[in-house]
Amino acid sequence: MEFVSDLEQFGRVGTEVALEAGRLLMDRLHTDFAVSRKGDINLVTEVDLAAEQLIVSRLRDAFPGHSILAEENHPHPSPGAYTWIVDPLDGTTNYIHGFPFFAVSIGLEIDGEVEWGVVYNPNLEEIFTAQRGRGAWLNGAPLRVSQTDSLSASLLATGFPYDIRICRNNNLEYFRAFSLRSQAVRRAGSAALDFCYLAAGRFDGYWELKLHPWDCAAGYLMVREAGGMVTRLDGSPGTIYDREFVASNGLIHDQMLAVIREMAALTTPRSCS
Repeated sequence: MEFVSDLEQFGRVGTEVALEAGRLLMDRLHTDFAVSRKGDINLVTEVDLAAEQLIVSRLRDAFPGHSILAEENHPHPSPGAYTWIVDPLDGTTNYIHGFPFFAVSIGLEIDGEVEWGVVYNPNLEEIFTAQRGRGAWLNGAPLRVSQTDSLSASLLATGFPYDIRICRNNNLEYFRAFSLRSQAVRRAGSAALDFCYLAAGRFDGYWELKLHPWDCAAGYLMVREAGGMVTRLDGSPGTIYDREFVASNGLIHDQMLAVIREMAALTTPRSCS
């Protein structure tokens, strides 16, 4: 009971922090913020940094003994039983262009297991939350994955890595293969929201390459608690520290894995990062 009580407290604080960061994002949207580059197409803004600073400071004030793993300035957390995994602005490129598909994502890992997560979409005021073993919710209503059982009738999601211009291991071949075998594939630019939309039954399947823990900590939990599956590309159980994954409603998972195996047999292994 004490563990559950602690999780409820962690969840309350984590949700409040995500909402506060989301309000910051909306306040700064369409303003003259500074943008810098981490790569040719990998961007970061002063808003990313401000949102991360806000989240980290609030979490440290509330839980001074906890570690932080965050995308921009905290990529190496100190060892500890409790680690908050933070993406302050998932969908930075969208944010810069004013495309309203971005989110705040926060997950809590306890003793190596993600136990709780929140993803907040401030554009639609959608608060996705999940707790391991207890379910996933959207604004308090339970989430459940779709019942689509045919890949050809499925709406899928994916994304492309930031090194797409320089590395041939860039998902384009998978994208083509799934586009020809599914009803459609969407590429909207926020992994956190793609996971949540799958959990909500809006997507039937999702795959991506070269993600980081902050991209998927809350998302993996969201999908699994809504009755879906997340695995590695070979079908083995996946963790948030894997760089590549397949997620689905469970009913089309084997069909998605079959497409991936087919493409793997046709292509030469590549050693890009």
